[in-house]
Parts: sequence; structure tokens; C-alpha cells
Amino acid sequence: MAKGLDVGTMNILSAQQDGSDTVFVQQRNSFVEIEYSDMAEQMLSRSDVLHIRKDDRVYVVGDDALNFANIFNRETRRPMQHGILSSNERSAIPMIKLITEQVVGEPAHRNERLFFSSPADPIDSELSTLYHEKTVESFLGDMGYDVEPINEGMAVIYSELADRDFTGLGISFGAGMTNVCLSYYAVPVMTFSVARGGDWIDEQAAQATGTPVDKVTSIKEDDFKLDFRTDIGGVEGALAIYYENLLDYVIEHISREVNEEDVEEGLDVPVVVTGGTSSPRGFEKLFEDHLEDADIPFSVSGVQQASEPLYSVARGALVAARSDEGERAPSTEAAATDGGESDETDDADEAEAGE
Repeated sequence: MAKGLDVGTMNILSAQQDGSDTVFVQQRNSFVEIEYSDMAEQMLSRSDVLHIRKDDRVYVVGDDALNFANIFNRETRRPMQHGILSSNERSAIPMIKLITEQVVGEPAHRNERLFFSSPADPIDSELSTLYHEKTVESFLGDMGYDVEPINEGMAVIYSELADRDFTGLGISFGAGMTNVCLSYYAVPVMTFSVARGGDWIDEQAAQATGTPVDKVTSIKEDDFKLDFRTDIGGVEGALAIYYENLLDYVIEHISREVNEEDVEEGLDVPVVVTGGTSSPRGFEKLFEDHLEDADIPFSVSGVQQASEPLYSVARGALVAARSDEGERAPSTEAAATDGGESDETDDADEAEAGE
């Protein structure tokens, strides 16, 4: 057995194989703090709500957090910001640990292989992903897993480009960051992230239109389309403007970071996009149009949207974990066989000694 884990700013998802099916478990990466009371105790005891009680406070986490926030007129908080653990949230580590434990569950056996997604260091920010990565790795290891991080963009390639020998450009447009990876035959030759994603679009559109961020996010998630038929001045028009700006920003950094020596001459590179920010209809067509006008040292064979954008990174982490587990299996079996032969020899020696 093996598992894949997508540690995202908005959602945390796990993936594992069950026969021919891939099973996903998901929780929203958020929590709400409420005062402990008899009413709260009754509500929590009657339902299977994921929560922590500490002194006179109760922290409801995951998918239930939004419901409780509405009931108690509170705002949800996030353990992560800009794609990594939030340095401004004192409860970030215990909250994300609880959510992750709920999502991945106990290992099927000691040292079960688990790959989890980790962003690359952003090239447009002084943010470092090291503390985030090592913290997640530590508490997953404490659970009994044999853990390894996988670049988020590379996970997209593992998930979506098996039919192209894991060769292409994988881009994960998340809430906190956008992660980019160029791979040739499963070998990453360029990885980076930028500290802009869906949250940045929402914040800019909210500021431009004087609309609350939560309202902008709601409009974006409610069948928003990138067809540029909306009136300029409204929220949807502002969203379209900042979507274009984000795509140009990402393409500009791809042009700067890619090394011509790493690109095979004459190769048409497939591009696959995923992540919640890439969900609006028209996104992949808009991105393809902008790539055609860009000065990049390779030709693009096309831009495709992941078949299931929400699950793509978790699935790719699972593919990597299962592949790694398969490579380790022969040596493990050989060791087990050697151990068996040694036991049989010892038993035979003891029998001869007894005679």
C-alpha cells in the first residue's frame, strides 16, 4: 500500500488505491474558534464534528468549520497562507495536524510509503518553504509513515502525463501559490513557484471594486466564465482582468527560468493545468492564447485541463509513491527470503547439535 497527499491552502486531500479504483478523502483546510458552552457541547456530541477543545475554547476544523462559522457568526481561519504554514496563525500547526490525520488515517503498516505535495520556493518572494515542508514531514513520520515530499508541479505531471512519458509542463494554480514544473521523462529540469494564485486574484478584484473578498470568492466559484463578455466595472470584469494578469505573470517567469539547453530541439511540449484557480470555463483556452504570443524557447503542443483538477495533485503524489514502493519491493523481498533461509539453516544446525 501507498498514499498520496495534497497539502493545499484551501483543501487537504489524500489518495490511495482500492483495487482498480482511486479513493480520495478531502477536508477543507480551515477552522473556526468558538467559546465552549452547553449548547456547543450538545451540538458537538450529537454529530461527528472534527474539533479540539482547549480550556474554554473549541476549535472546529475542516468541512464543518464553515457551517459553525455561520451559526456562531464567526470568520473561518486558515492554517496556511501563500501555500505554506501561516506565520501569523498561532494555531496553524495543531489545526493542520488534526486535519491531515483525519484525511490520511493510520498507516496500513509501519513505514507505509506516503508522498506529500510541497511547493517550490517562490522566485518573487523571500518566503521559504523549508519550515513548512519539514513540519509536515515530521508529524506524518510520527504517525508511522515513510514520508517524502514531491514538488507540486511534478505531481501534476505524474497525474496527467503518463501517456507522454511524464514529459511536459505541469502547472498547479492554487489558492496561495502557482507551482510550475518542466519535466523530461519524469526528470524535473525546471521547478519554481510564484507567490500569486486564486487568493491574490480575489484580493485585487475586491480592492478594485470595493467588494468584500468573501463576496468576490463566491462570485468566482459560482459559474464564473472567462469569456470577457462582462461589463467592465463589475466584479466579474475585474476577475477577468486579474486572471489575465496572473497568466502573463506566470508566463513571464517561465520565459526567464527555462534553460534552452534543457529543452530538446523540435519537441512540442504539452502543457497541463490544474488547481482550483484554473477551474473557470475558458481558462485553458485563454492560457494557450497567451502562451502562443510569449517568447519562450519551446513550442507548445496544446494546453489541457486536468480531468479532475481538485484531485490531480493527490493522484500524482500517489502515482509517485506507488512507483517508488514498486522499485523498493524486490530488495525487500530478497531480504525477507535471505532471512528465511538463514532461519532454516539455524534450525538445521540446532537439530544436528541436538543429535
